[in-house]
Amino acid sequence: MLYYSGPVARLVDEFAKLPGIGAKTAQRLAFYVLNAPPEMAQGLAKALVEVRQSVKRCSRCCNLTDEDPCYICQDTTRNGKLLCVVEEPRDVIAMEKARGYRGLYHVLHGAISPMEGIGPENLTVKELIGRLHKEQIEEVILAANSDVEGETTALYLARLVKPLGIKVTRIAHGIPVGSDLEYADAMTLNRALEGRGEFG
Repeated sequence: MLYYSGPVARLVDEFAKLPGIGAKTAQRLAFYVLNAPPEMAQGLAKALVEVRQSVKRCSRCCNLTDEDPCYICQDTTRNGKLLCVVEEPRDVIAMEKARGYRGLYHVLHGAISPMEGIGPENLTVKELIGRLHKEQIEEVILAANSDVEGETTALYLARLVKPLGIKVTRIAHGIPVGSDLEYADAMTLNRALEGRGEFG
């Protein structure tokens, strides 16, 4: 077993805390930083500090942003009657890359998961319902992942939204069961949007 000095060991430990990074990859990343020009390490450190200090939730859609409201909510060319509800900020990126949707978003920041102790109160459900009372939304597209948690969340939201007289649809076709939205390609996402049906 190899032992490193305090700072190197700490750097390896910090990289190893990142999702999907094992001990060997953490070690590789640490030595890459050590062998790179000092400006690279300084730039990385600055970017990490800056992102933590400047990025917050949009007060309207709850997406991550460095300005409030976010650039999507500020875009007057988007269809303000369509609202796509997604689980995570990365799902907004996936939808935007597909270029097939020009409405607004609402980010839940998770999905209902009783096994993990995550209920509706841990998500931005209250903010979503508040928006639906204030804004002229005609259709809510539920784009939660097609796993058990995503389906549970979609059903819960459909039961809340339908009594408000708002059309509720769910993307389904083309998204494999058990897969995450962020990994779907643009064509699959566009077909899923086009093939959406009423839900709940």
